[in-house]
Amino acid sequence: MTSKEEARVYLSDVFHEKCFWVNNGPVLKNMEELANVFAAMSDEAFQHHVNKEKNDFSVWVNEVIGDQKLANELLSSRNKASALKKVKNRLASLKKKAA
Repeated sequence: MTSKEEARVYLSDVFHEKCFWVNNGPVLKNMEELANVFAAMSDEAFQHHVNKEKNDFSVWVNEVIGDQKLANELLSSRNKASALKKVKNRLASLKKKAA
């Protein structure tokens, strides 16, 4: 179970050197920006980061943000809609807990 402090950490910005650089797109510093970019990202850009060989978003969420729960959920996402839904649900849960 996620604590209030863990939720706040997961929702905060990462250090600049730990940002996620989207292929041909923006630089992300937190999960809120990740959700926003999924909504606007092209299918090609998504597939660059998520395919049979890798899931860059899951790795970033796990290794940089530290949210293993969301990272594991993202591993099963093979399209933007699924990934966006999982990130939005997790954000809502974390915001409620951090309040």
